[in-house]
Amino acid sequence: MIRKFRFSATHTEPAAPSAGDVTLRARELTVLRDKRPILDGVELEVVAGEVLALVGPNGAGKSTLLAALAGDLPAHTGRVELDGLPLADWSTSEMSRRRAVLPQQHRLGFGFTVHEVVQMGRAPWARTDRGRDDERAVAEAMKICDIEGFTQRSFATLSGGEQARVALARVLAQDTPTIMLDEPTAALDLHHQETVMQIAAERAASGVGVVVVLHDLGLAAAYADKIAVLSGGRIATYGRPDEVLTAELLTDVYRHPVEVLQHPETGRQLILPLRPGSIF
Repeated sequence: MIRKFRFSATHTEPAAPSAGDVTLRARELTVLRDKRPILDGVELEVVAGEVLALVGPNGAGKSTLLAALAGDLPAHTGRVELDGLPLADWSTSEMSRRRAVLPQQHRLGFGFTVHEVVQMGRAPWARTDRGRDDERAVAEAMKICDIEGFTQRSFATLSGGEQARVALARVLAQDTPTIMLDEPTAALDLHHQETVMQIAAERAASGVGVVVVLHDLGLAAAYADKIAVLSGGRIATYGRPDEVLTAELLTDVYRHPVEVLQHPETGRQLILPLRPGSIF
């Protein structure tokens, strides 16, 4: 891949990827913890214009894979490429202008206000031409995440769900070609779960590459363009939801009987665990 640049008076920035371009790629990626492989030979692509969901049981390696893709965990063998170049070829500031990461935990050591936390997402653009967009980007992100009503409150005083929405606003304000979300719906009520996934889908529709770790297979089926099912540190299957979310595969991976149905009106998949007394 030839690296393209836009030139300005203050910095040099690679051109934004086009829909269909691979923004992140794992090549034979193996990650160790205590000398034990947590990921083993993973091959994966994140594509601009698509939502990629990482699903699988606890301990399958979903969050580890996201952290490795983000450059927060080193590869033992193989490598991760960002916009066609190994992560080692990017400086920290360059990388933060190409991808934004939402971790599972949202810990802050000081009494920052909500507005200040969202503003942190603009830090990579300080002293660049795009720094002039800070106010607009922050205001837009807060509106999208429905947090305008408590911008001056201390982040530490918020509920878990409110903190999750503020953290997502920070990621959106960063305004990068790739966003990486680790269980963004875990602490949210039904309405805000749907809102977050709608936001992810809208970002993808605008040309952003989105990779999201999910436990809710229903949300993955409804919003993901592609799904990677992880099991034991490997990718058990990868493809469109209707290709990979089968009763046989999910029953095997989750070690629990699963029924996959279709909604009679939308045709979307409904993922149901079989329970004692189930009519299915």
